[in-house]
Amino acid sequence: MNIKKMACAAAVLGCVAAATAADEVAEAEKGEVEEAPIVSAEFGLQLDSKYMTYGVIDGKDPILTPSAKVTFFDWAYVGVKSIFDLTKGNGKRGDYGNRAGRWTTLDMTVGLAHEFDLGDTLGKLSVDANYIYEYLRRHHSDMGDTQYVNLELSLGDLWFEPTLAIERDLMADDGTYVNLEVGHTFALVGDEKEPTLTFKPSIGQGFGDKHRTRGYDLADDHGGVMDTTIKGELEWAVCEHVKAKAYIAYADYWLDSKLRDGARAYNGAWGSSCDHSWTFYGGVGVTVSF
Repeated sequence: MNIKKMACAAAVLGCVAAATAADEVAEAEKGEVEEAPIVSAEFGLQLDSKYMTYGVIDGKDPILTPSAKVTFFDWAYVGVKSIFDLTKGNGKRGDYGNRAGRWTTLDMTVGLAHEFDLGDTLGKLSVDANYIYEYLRRHHSDMGDTQYVNLELSLGDLWFEPTLAIERDLMADDGTYVNLEVGHTFALVGDEKEPTLTFKPSIGQGFGDKHRTRGYDLADDHGGVMDTTIKGELEWAVCEHVKAKAYIAYADYWLDSKLRDGARAYNGAWGSSCDHSWTFYGGVGVTVSF
C-alpha cells in the first residue's frame, strides 16, 4: 500500500471515529446514553408452584429458588442459583425421601450477554451465551451432575418480541432442546418507555431431539415437537432497584401423540392427580439490582 492510499485510509477512519464520537456526545447530552457500570449485581428469589422442565413435572410441590448474578462491563457475568424443596418427597421420580427445606440442585453459570443495535426496523438484538455446571445433591446413586451450554437470541423491540433459546446437555442425556417464544409486553401503569406495571402474554413451543425425549422417557425412537406453553406475566417496578414478578402458565404436548402419551406417563409417576400431559402452574418472585 503506497503513502497516498495510507493517507486516504487514515482520513476515512478519522472521519468515522469523529462522527461516532460526535454521535455519542450528542446522545449523552440528550440523556439517551448512560455509561455502563464496571460491576453490577442482581439477587433474586423465586417461588414456583411446581418444578417444571420441558413441560413435564420434575417436582409436584412448590420449590424456592434463590439466585445471584454479577456482571462485569455489561458483557461478562457469573451466576449461581439453587433449588430448595419445600415439602417431603418432592424429588424427581418421587423417591428421594424427606427433602423438605433442603437444596437439591446447584447451578453455577458463566456467560456473555450484550445488546446489539440492528437499526430502526429490528431494534436491539439481545444475545446471551453461557455455560452451566449443575451439581446434584447426592441422594441417588444413578443421578450425577450435568453440564449445559445455552444460547438465547431475542428481539425485544419488535411487537411480538421473539425469543429463541437453544440448550445443549453435555452429560446427562447428550440432548438438544430448542424453544421459540413470541409475546408482547403491555404497559398497564406508566409510560411505554419506563412503565411501572407491565403484563406480557406469550406462547412458546419446544423442540427436542431423540436424546432429549429418550432422557425424559417420552419416546425411545424419535424427537420432535415437545411442550407448548401459554403464559401470562406481570412485572411491577417497585422502585429503581427492585422488581416483583408473578406468572401463571399452562403447558401441554399438543402436537405429537406419542410424546403426549410419554408426558402423561412421566407426570403420572407422581400419582393420579398428575396423570395427564397438561399442567397448570405459577409463581412469584423478586429481584434486587445494584
